[in-house]
Amino acid sequence: MSGFQTIQDLLSRLSAYPVWQVAIEMVVIWGFVYLIWRFVQGTRAARALAGIILLVLLTVLLRLFTPVESFERLSLLYDKLLTLVAVALVVVFQPELRRALIRLGEAPFFFSTSQDVASVVEPLVAAATFLSKNKFGAIVAVERQVGLRETAETGKALSADLSAELLESIFWPSNPLHDMGVVIRGNKVAAAGVQFPLAEAREVNDPSLGTRHRAAIGLTRSTDALVIVVSEETGAISLGERGKLQRWLTPEALRSELTRRLSPSMLAQQVAEVEAEAIESDGLSTEGANEKPASAADATNEEQAA
Repeated sequence: MSGFQTIQDLLSRLSAYPVWQVAIEMVVIWGFVYLIWRFVQGTRAARALAGIILLVLLTVLLRLFTPVESFERLSLLYDKLLTLVAVALVVVFQPELRRALIRLGEAPFFFSTSQDVASVVEPLVAAATFLSKNKFGAIVAVERQVGLRETAETGKALSADLSAELLESIFWPSNPLHDMGVVIRGNKVAAAGVQFPLAEAREVNDPSLGTRHRAAIGLTRSTDALVIVVSEETGAISLGERGKLQRWLTPEALRSELTRRLSPSMLAQQVAEVEAEAIESDGLSTEGANEKPASAADATNEEQAA
């Protein structure tokens, strides 16, 4: 009965506080927990977090319904273990903590108007159409909230005005920079010949995906960049975001997706929310690699493993 008595005491203490105050505190706490869960959802840390939550719940239940003096030695070991767990959490969640600090500290570039968006989207669509038609491989990352300076430093700095002709010349097969990627910052080509981080082979279930597609998945897992990929084998245009690939896009579909995802309202929403990479740990293999859409509505989202 001690457990029920503890619950009754807890409820009686809560009733002494104003209802609005308790409600606000509960909303803030659960909102904070939800943001943390969204941030790690689909990553390896998600499983660790789920295990920690389960352990905490079991501990709370045991302490509520078990007399304090029943398991003194186990309680002592548990209290000592908490210190080790705190250190272990820093190690387990190191990639997620690093991403969070990067997103908080990087200065984002804002597309303030629809004209700014169009000045970036149109050259990208025109270049992707040309490269797709000629089956020239390409990979282009568009920087958004999370800066890509560290990634861009692996290539050659350009800081050139963005144009379709420039992108087409960079990815021309005889150009020494064509095998690597391009980073777009605002309406500038910040760097070319950039090496993007690759997703591990075991994290990509579709063996037909090449190095460029793996690089798109790898970069978008750790940043919020948009990555355009043109396959040199099929000429297929893909768009990557947060570990997902939207494949076999038509030029019209690419224009529509870029305009929507670079719009000021979309960027404002991303600043307000801490978004997680929505990649399932076991992953969903990319399907329909050989299916060509007849229109923009036929483009399908392909989820990759994280």
